[in-house]
Amino acid sequence: PGFVFFGGGKPIRFRVPYTAIRAMLREGPRLHLALDPRAAAPHNRFTLTRFSHDPASAVLRAFRVHTAVRWLSWLLPLPLGGTYDYRVPDDTALADGDFVTVPLGARKATGVVWGKGQGSVPEAKMKDVFARLDCPSMPEVCRCFIDWVTRYTLSAPGAVLKMAMSVPDALNPPKPVSAYALNPKAEGFRMTKARERVLKVLAEGPPRPVTELALEAGTGPGVVRGLADAGAIIPVQLPDRATVLEAGPDWQKPGPDLSPDQARAAEKLQEGTERGGFGVVLLEGVPGSGKTEVYFQAVAEALKHGGQVLVLLPEIALSAQWLTRFKERFGALPGVWHSDLTAAQRRVTWRAVAEGRTRVVVGARSALFLPFPDLALIVADEEHDPSFKQEDGVIYNARDMAVVRAQLGGFPIVLASATPSLETVLN
Repeated sequence: PGFVFFGGGKPIRFRVPYTAIRAMLREGPRLHLALDPRAAAPHNRFTLTRFSHDPASAVLRAFRVHTAVRWLSWLLPLPLGGTYDYRVPDDTALADGDFVTVPLGARKATGVVWGKGQGSVPEAKMKDVFARLDCPSMPEVCRCFIDWVTRYTLSAPGAVLKMAMSVPDALNPPKPVSAYALNPKAEGFRMTKARERVLKVLAEGPPRPVTELALEAGTGPGVVRGLADAGAIIPVQLPDRATVLEAGPDWQKPGPDLSPDQARAAEKLQEGTERGGFGVVLLEGVPGSGKTEVYFQAVAEALKHGGQVLVLLPEIALSAQWLTRFKERFGALPGVWHSDLTAAQRRVTWRAVAEGRTRVVVGARSALFLPFPDLALIVADEEHDPSFKQEDGVIYNARDMAVVRAQLGGFPIVLASATPSLETVLN
């Protein structure tokens, strides 16, 4: 936790959770804060409310830190009937949505703080929380979405939560990479041609891990380690490359010239995105009519106002052609989410979305459960496609659930298709 000074007369000093501080730093001058007067309630140390983009809108997020309560309820990503109460140690402050580890029988399980405990378990039988994970909290709107899907599909809440926690490794921060750099004070070591090549690579570039350094120098890892033992190079820690900020999509990059009909449709989508608030728009057009370029205008508008964007596509449509068109339009590739990703790729993407570093994600139906903190637009392309329906486990239609996600978040959704489904046309 840290301290923030709240303006308006004499500054008020109050403690805020780390997740709120990170949000403030990311939002910058667009941030509007309010201190909830209910902070005096016995179960809250305080409540900090952050309005997104427009302080007059109904889109807000509350950060609650529980310090007085001795027990809280946890939801675990298991097919169980509800939440479980655990005791919070006196020296621990937790917020709703925090990811934590708790004891479950003889093993350790990871769950999410879901709210105040019910107090139905005798305190003598209550178990303590192990630790809070170093990961952004699950946004309140995501937790509301999980509860809504649970009720609508008559599924176990833990089974729905599991779809939102599909990458457990992403809950821990990436480990730093061990690398080597030149030692400017090195002297008195034996020089060989192989060692000379290694030192030349380091002299001409940044520190590198052992394997990469040996590959570029055309030698084996043993030569690198020998230089390290001789003191010619020194070990350094580099941040994981997945956490290094890369250039994101550029909304200012001009798009192609649109026809009059395309321009009128794009203008309507842009107006709805800029205005904000929930709304559903059907973008209908024959194949090759330029629907993608039209909704790219809405994507650019959402990015302009600092929001995140989710484009849902059937897996068969997640082709290199679509990604190439996106890169040509915005100058960078979006985040990608589908079943063919490796575990490492899924970990990187999930963490980048949760931290707000990935601004645009294109993915299959499961991308709907990623923990977007600032989602401002959803596009469901080929909304009629039957592959949006999941028929095992939690049974749902991603197109319908995307509409619900937009309604809960208070932002627009675009349904695009050449042959819209009857449900979309009538509703």
